[in-house]
Amino acid sequence: MASNGEPQQDCLFCKIVAGEVPATLVRETDTTVAFRDINPQAPTHVLVIPKAHYPDAATLAAAAPEVAADVLREAGEVAALEKITPADGEGPGVGYRVVFNTGAGAGQTVFHAHAHVLGGRGLEWPPG
Repeated sequence: MASNGEPQQDCLFCKIVAGEVPATLVRETDTTVAFRDINPQAPTHVLVIPKAHYPDAATLAAAAPEVAADVLREAGEVAALEKITPADGEGPGVGYRVVFNTGAGAGQTVFHAHAHVLGGRGLEWPPG
């Protein structure tokens, strides 16, 4: 897997970034794209990805820490847009979780760094 930020021909998320595969976009910046997960695990389930290809969050953070910060910042912007931030009230549907799965054993199925923004219902701890 390449980790130099270059698009990968066989990467689903690179194809979404290029507009070759449709996605329900939520937000887009110069460095990130946020779109709805096709298999949502919560009422709000949005993926925030860097436009550059890095196989996982650790590789992204090491190679392009400013883009990793952009991904986290956009996760917060998505939560605000979806009205699931603590400032929006209290209760089980308020607050959100940001998850980076790293490796197949942790549930990563697309090897392009991405953050899951989950909210809109109570989220138990510890997660599954």
